[in-house]
Amino acid sequence: MDALAEIRKRRLSLGIPLGELARAVGRSDATLSRIERGQIRPSYELVQQIDSYLAAHEGVAAPHLRARDVVVPNLVTVEGGATLADAAQTMEKGGFSQLPVSDAGRVTGSVSETALLRALARPNGRRLRVREIQEGSYPQVDIECPADVLAGLLTHYPAVLVADRGALAGIVTKTDLIRGLRGTRLRRPAPG
Repeated sequence: MDALAEIRKRRLSLGIPLGELARAVGRSDATLSRIERGQIRPSYELVQQIDSYLAAHEGVAAPHLRARDVVVPNLVTVEGGATLADAAQTMEKGGFSQLPVSDAGRVTGSVSETALLRALARPNGRRLRVREIQEGSYPQVDIECPADVLAGLLTHYPAVLVADRGALAGIVTKTDLIRGLRGTRLRRPAPG
């Protein structure tokens, strides 16, 4: 059931507390928590109720919210020719779990903590360059992209690049969007 796997992601991306969803569908917080964790299988009717409630709130939770409201400017990237140690240091220093990879100022892919761990565990891992282990690039949207579109993309990708008139303006992660939907300020240290 793909719908079950997405319930928690959708609820969090909309900023809906577990208790609110539980009350809306007439169940306890504990029951919904167990459903989200895959510990119990709900009835088809309950899944439909949950899906209907979430669908009604998608695009409504913050209809005015746009990528410009949640983007983290000053995009930090790692060069494809950098060593894995350099990439790990950049990620650790900035508190990032993933980074876009660039070559000659153009984004060519991404690198995650998982990819770094896998590569560094190999016998020749310390000699590898970022471009040798990079993963696919993140999708890119315009700075005026609505939050509900971002939420949909972020259920499939760890981050979304944001462009303003064709030039990269920054990045949005799941945490950034959740904070924006909840109305809390982003508290991420400035790169540097």
